[in-house]
Amino acid sequence: MRISDLENINLPSKYDEEFRKVDLQALFSYDFKNIKSYELDIVGLELKEDTNNYENPLFEITKNFEKKQIVLTINSNIPEPICLVHKIKEDETFYTNSIKIEVKKGAKASLIEVFTNSSQNSAYSVNREFNIEENTDFEYAKIQDINEQNSFLFNAIFKQEENSKCKVSNFELGTGLIVNSYENSIDNKNIEYNLNGLVKSKDSSNTANLIKTIHNNESSTSDINYKHSLKDKAKAVFKAKSIVNKEALYSKAFQNSNTILLSNDATIFAQPHLEILIDELEASHGATTGTLDKEQLLYLQSRGIKKEKAYDMLLNAFEGQIYDNISDELIKEFIDSYERTKYV
Repeated sequence: MRISDLENINLPSKYDEEFRKVDLQALFSYDFKNIKSYELDIVGLELKEDTNNYENPLFEITKNFEKKQIVLTINSNIPEPICLVHKIKEDETFYTNSIKIEVKKGAKASLIEVFTNSSQNSAYSVNREFNIEENTDFEYAKIQDINEQNSFLFNAIFKQEENSKCKVSNFELGTGLIVNSYENSIDNKNIEYNLNGLVKSKDSSNTANLIKTIHNNESSTSDINYKHSLKDKAKAVFKAKSIVNKEALYSKAFQNSNTILLSNDATIFAQPHLEILIDELEASHGATTGTLDKEQLLYLQSRGIKKEKAYDMLLNAFEGQIYDNISDELIKEFIDSYERTKYV
């Protein structure tokens, strides 16, 4: 099965503006031997027809195979994060999975997902729909650790009701071809949406984050913050587009991308973009690229700290800003203790 052979899907190319610098041709043309729906080890969950009409064709790839969504419903406060672990094991297999997460009115909850593999030449295409009702406080963390010669498409759409909070933290650790798409159309008042990411890449990894946020109602906040630490021949793409429409008075829209290049061959393409149609708002966007500060390295060494440890201290301080944004202490503990070997 080749993705390029799928009918009724207008697949993106690297020449499309939204997917510029993202080369999916090798994935789309690969002939997978098997197609499988990834089954989670959870019983009793409801299945519902996926009625979404996705504009982004990457969502449609998953929907082509997953006509129904697994529905995970959170009705009330939960004291500990729900944890879902995905382990891709079979070679030359195209896996799919679609989950709808419903967080009901007034609930406070958190969810962690881990994606790992021991496969070769496989791919995993995932859709997530987050329905977050009014007066909820929801936090989501994703660890992606898919290694080279494998691909991962992660597509997430967020739907928030009034006075809801949603905080998302992504940790991109894999060395394969990784494309993450995040979409949030903010149609209600007093929404808080925080999207954070750490892209920690090495070898020949290729990671893209494609983010689209639309403000359609007043007094809401979107805050997008990504850090990249790239070494060897790692490549990363960061494309964030936030649109603030005329109805979205007193909104706040922020975008930020910071990158440290740890080798001469590592590359970043960062494109934050704001499209603002009103004056009554707060907004900013920016992107920086550089290396570890040599003066700080020399200063730490002058204080008796070995060069390797000084290097790690500066890098950890840079990356740690994403960890610090996590609110749920149990999620922090999980991220701090994560080791790939435990989940493969």
